[in-house]
Amino acid sequence: MRTPSDQPEHDYPDHWEADVVLRDGGTARIRPITPDDAERLVSFYEQVSDESKYYRFFAPYPRLSAKDVHRFTHHDYVDRVGLAATVGGEFIATVRYDRINDQGHPASAPADEAEVAFLVQDAHQGRGVASALLEHIAAVARERDIRRFAAEVLPANNKMIKVFTDAGYTQKRSFEDGAVRLHLDLEPTDRSLAVQRAREQRAEARSVQRLLAPGSVAVIGAGRAPGGVGRTVLRNLLDAGFGGRAYAVNRALPQGRSTMDGVPAFRSVADIGEPVDLGIVTVPADRVEEVVADCGAHGVQGLVVLSAGYAEQGAEGRERQRELVRQARSYGMRIIGPNAFGVINTAPGVRLNASLAPHPPAQGRIGLFTQSGAIGIALLSGLHRRGAGLSSFVSAGNRADVSGNDILQYWYDDPDTDVVLMYLESIGNPSKFTRLARRTAAVKPVVVVQGARHSGSAPPGHAVPVTRIPYATVSALLRQAGVIRVDTVTELVDAGLLLAGQPLPAGPRVAILGNSESLGLLTYDACLTEGLRPLRPLDLTTAATPQDFRAALSEALRDDACDAVVVTAIPWVGENGVTESGDGEVLADALRAASATTPAKPVLVVHVEMGALADALAAAASTAPQPAAASTAPQPAGTVADPAAASTAPPRQAVPADGPHGTPADPSAAPATPPPAPSAPDPSPGTDNTRIPAYPAAERAARALAEAVRYAQWRRQAAEPGRVPHYEGIDEDGAAEQMKRALGGDGGGGRTVGERGITLDTEAARDLLGRYGIDVRPALLAPTPDAAVRAAGSLGYPVALKTTAPHLRHRPDLGGVRLDLATEQQLRAAYAELTEALGKPEELQPVIQAMAPRGVDTVVRAAIDPGVGAVLSFGLAGAPSELLGDTAHRLVPATDRDVAEQIRSIRTAPLLFGWRGSDPVDTAALEELLLRVSRLVDDHPEIVTVVLEPVVVASRGLSVLGATVRLAPPPARTDLGPRRLPSY
Repeated sequence: MRTPSDQPEHDYPDHWEADVVLRDGGTARIRPITPDDAERLVSFYEQVSDESKYYRFFAPYPRLSAKDVHRFTHHDYVDRVGLAATVGGEFIATVRYDRINDQGHPASAPADEAEVAFLVQDAHQGRGVASALLEHIAAVARERDIRRFAAEVLPANNKMIKVFTDAGYTQKRSFEDGAVRLHLDLEPTDRSLAVQRAREQRAEARSVQRLLAPGSVAVIGAGRAPGGVGRTVLRNLLDAGFGGRAYAVNRALPQGRSTMDGVPAFRSVADIGEPVDLGIVTVPADRVEEVVADCGAHGVQGLVVLSAGYAEQGAEGRERQRELVRQARSYGMRIIGPNAFGVINTAPGVRLNASLAPHPPAQGRIGLFTQSGAIGIALLSGLHRRGAGLSSFVSAGNRADVSGNDILQYWYDDPDTDVVLMYLESIGNPSKFTRLARRTAAVKPVVVVQGARHSGSAPPGHAVPVTRIPYATVSALLRQAGVIRVDTVTELVDAGLLLAGQPLPAGPRVAILGNSESLGLLTYDACLTEGLRPLRPLDLTTAATPQDFRAALSEALRDDACDAVVVTAIPWVGENGVTESGDGEVLADALRAASATTPAKPVLVVHVEMGALADALAAAASTAPQPAAASTAPQPAGTVADPAAASTAPPRQAVPADGPHGTPADPSAAPATPPPAPSAPDPSPGTDNTRIPAYPAAERAARALAEAVRYAQWRRQAAEPGRVPHYEGIDEDGAAEQMKRALGGDGGGGRTVGERGITLDTEAARDLLGRYGIDVRPALLAPTPDAAVRAAGSLGYPVALKTTAPHLRHRPDLGGVRLDLATEQQLRAAYAELTEALGKPEELQPVIQAMAPRGVDTVVRAAIDPGVGAVLSFGLAGAPSELLGDTAHRLVPATDRDVAEQIRSIRTAPLLFGWRGSDPVDTAALEELLLRVSRLVDDHPEIVTVVLEPVVVASRGLSVLGATVRLAPPPARTDLGPRRLPSY
């Protein structure tokens, strides 16, 4: 038997390489250690303090011997593995494991325990490096069939003990021979996953904060003469009143010139001589590499790259973009862009306009993210015109690094942002986006419009998985996560204005009042179309004065029979036929007065040709939020703190310079356990009801209000989420072993495994599904009439005769099914009719199946889509789902609430609940089936597709008559593995 040291080395596992975001927002690269790292290891060790060396080796250990260096750089990547965290190509931390047996001696598989040890450079301690390395070395160990880690730590080494104890793994702890002995079970737990995601949120939010709230900014590529991108950005930065230090950088700066637009100017970042937090890169693409190197070598924390010429220009540009990201991350920097429009932060202590927008928006409570500069310009203009202020704005361009997911992490607990608006053209990590959106939507609205949704391909510059499912399905899945999906940028602004300025409605009942009966009726119809429940419109007549509006609005807001009020208004016309002046401003004052003094309900205005009214309401909306002392109005729908805290808390400002370049002085003080989520506000009350949104069309107002009603309902339900039930008797290990055999060679059912995987044969599929309590009625082959009679005899009459040929399967309209065959004579006659009409038995592949109780034919599907992850689908079999698309979808894993809503959400659901006097079906059995399929797919990523068709649901129980299961080698589940940044 070979000892571990005799084992041959395996190929370098490049899939273990990963970029990670650390606790302070910087990045590091984690990769396997190789023999070529000997000099790096020695240099790294020389920079470690004697105390840290003592903690690592339990004795003074001033230097590594040649034997040590060889042992720590030569690994077989199975029984002995070493990983390093690097910044700028140099080691900042290492971790290694050695497989051991029960006696603690070196061993090989099947031993499933390993001893693990860390060493972190003192300058990088407290940045969360060891925690990130533990996640990655644990994932490597699980891949190599190691189930437990053992570690010995000196009692005084509190930091390392904390790394282990805070990780969330199941562990045992003892004290032996003067050391703390720790044993960690590496199977992920709910707590370890929660810890990992909490750390991910803090780190990624911090990395975005460093980009949006820098203490100093250098505009690199600012032209010597006015004009051009760089000089424009510099001018915009200064005009916005940036609260930090600004510098201009131009390598062609004339000798003796030291300023540009009144700020210090230099030829390179290196010449500045002071810390620079953010670099705005505006040089041509072929010069960006040297700029990144200059910034990285001098400690710049992040970059906004406005330069174009990357993935939007084809294959060469895509490779240039990949290299840009690799280079920036190697220095610990994150990038917004390339091909970005810029970023804006309106917080008083920051006032950052590092964009091409000449007029930054007013300070407000809306966060705006776009992937398109052109759409960003349009949205900024539209929001400004309608008086909406922003907390921050990010136009990510090709979003090669920082994406919408990162910005969601930042906005989740940003006290300055109450509403999130996003224009997306692609979603790089759909499962993570859905998870983050669901969490964020629980405390503040997330409104999304998606471009390029029907093109079937990603926009230029976006290297992301392309979904194969229809846009309507994607929309339904995101709505399940609480996302407010709209179709146009106009609707995005409409919804954002309502959600930012008004409370969430308690229900769908809408009062309508105004001075035009016709406009009231149009509004009534629009509300009905959007699924609202409008009350009879109140016509104040064209003679109504602003005071009449005020009185009617006050009364409507006091009425418990309505949840929202839509005010309709047309211009007043005097006796001489001329529109009276000043009426818009007076009416706006009256409406604000009424809404401010009565119970908080959302108020919307629909106007026709009353620009003065819209302008007056917009002017009110653009004012800064009032302190709590100045107003007793409740909090807005999206506020994440209590009323006093939200109104008095300072805005997110420039990063405090407690440590170098604004790094917190004591990063280790950050909690290692998941922090509590921001407190979700009551969806009923609002904050500042003087911010009444105005709409030039009833349809737009009704649509925005309907979205708010649906979101409020989702919020109420999310407060008491469903659960994933636990079912007894599930054989998860047996299913895993069966799939392992099936994918190992012959497919376990006589089929060869190809690149796209295999489809299990009928018996293998029945066996696999049976391990999860999903019983599929047996179907016996009937290649001849006599075989059919024998099969019917074993199953018992009555039986069904069905063809299973691919071109006839699930096509009863073609006559490939004969039902209720009660005798041998009937069976033989049916067999003869079938083969005479449709073809020879070998073509038809007929089978015999026992008759199932009568019921409603349904279909249950689960599939892995590259764009959105695992999806559970349900509909009625046949035309309703295939022709009309009447199918409901839920993300996996589905909860009991999810599946209950799913079967009730299809348009043909009444057929399940006793339509026209029929017997209601057993929906409880149907819900259980959906939950079991969801559990199966969630437990086993090897399952690509499950189709159960038909599933006949009777008044008691159900029968699964057909099943198809396709397997493929499991893809990497990035959202469940260790934290890592995406690589494109």
